[in-house]
Amino acid sequence: MAEEQQNQNQINIELSEEVAEGQYANLAMIAHSSSEFVIDFIRLMPGLPKAKVKSRVVITPEHAKRLLAALADNIKKYESSFGEIKQASEAPSFPMNFGGTVGEA
Repeated sequence: MAEEQQNQNQINIELSEEVAEGQYANLAMIAHSSSEFVIDFIRLMPGLPKAKVKSRVVITPEHAKRLLAALADNIKKYESSFGEIKQASEAPSFPMNFGGTVGEA
């Protein structure tokens, strides 16, 4: 009986090959309204004034709060395994050059 109930509570999640590869993003911007949170994951390349939104995720406020809790839990677990995540003392300025020289073509 307990196994039957466990199977009913299971979600079968499909992950395509393309989505499994993921998208690299080094910036996230978040906006919200009364009914949703919009998270844009952005790739900002060194020396380029234009950045591209690689993915946009729209979630409900309730799911945003669950995401916050899940991220906090995962960061805590990560830091207990690998040490504290260091943060820069100030927010980056845009566009970021990543400390390198700007190439010209």
